[in-house]
Amino acid sequence: MIKRTLYFGNPAYLSLKDAQLVIHLPGAQGYDDRSGRNRVPVEDIGVVILDHQQITITHGLMEALLANNCALITCNANRMPVGLMLPLSGNVVQSERFRHQLQISVPLRKQLWQQTVQCKIANQAKLLSVCRKVETGNMEVWVTQVRSGDPDNLEARAAVYYWANLFPSIVGFRRDRGGMSPNNLLNYGYAILRAVVARSLVGSGLLPTLGIHHHNRYNAYCLADDIMEPYRPYVDRVVVDIVDKNLPFEELTQEIKIRLLGIPVLDTIIDGHRSPLMIAVGQTTASLYKCFTGELRKIIYPEM
Repeated sequence: MIKRTLYFGNPAYLSLKDAQLVIHLPGAQGYDDRSGRNRVPVEDIGVVILDHQQITITHGLMEALLANNCALITCNANRMPVGLMLPLSGNVVQSERFRHQLQISVPLRKQLWQQTVQCKIANQAKLLSVCRKVETGNMEVWVTQVRSGDPDNLEARAAVYYWANLFPSIVGFRRDRGGMSPNNLLNYGYAILRAVVARSLVGSGLLPTLGIHHHNRYNAYCLADDIMEPYRPYVDRVVVDIVDKNLPFEELTQEIKIRLLGIPVLDTIIDGHRSPLMIAVGQTTASLYKCFTGELRKIIYPEM
């Protein structure tokens, strides 16, 4: 089942009643709305984004959302995602799964990272080929040359070529979190993607902190940052579409946010089948755990 993504960008009071999220907006009918339009079953929600400093959310609702393995994202005064809350326990055999994750060998970590980088570069090449009609033979060669652990850092080499060709109409563009637009759109989209991946990792009984490659001591979501890599081009494609349609993208307008909030339901092809991105991520994290136990030798990633 595809879970819903709820975005709140205005003052609101959010509470829980009868296992449903109840929305009360100042000046609106709120609790007196007998149509039920101000209520959403908690079991239908996958991601909630709080994007206003005058939003109040009750502890009871937060508890219910987390119990339902919902990712709760909070934004700062600049309306950029700044916090992510996930449940501590998302699987009934979590301690057993933690043990498998903690016991994997260094060679296995390197092999899984090799697969991840290969899929990421392949998806980047496909996006460039389809959207920009540029030569990607070099990237296709790099895919075959990625070794265990990517010691040659072909991921970075591919990234230089990729970003140099993805936005040809924007003079001087380079991928930088604090750089010129549309970096702001990419940051926002990646934050949503990261929440979706982290949520699925928890649901698969894995520690999102313990990565297979990323290992920043200050990063609580290293594994999410690893697993989301092959999915990044899906976010990039949404941003490319926004830029190509000449929409004003210097600021995150409501229209642009609506497009980016659709990331969890983007179409993907995974394991030979079409699937919404949120469902595909669940397949990826489930396959990752099977790699940890030895049931599988390869992570199931999407192909663009």
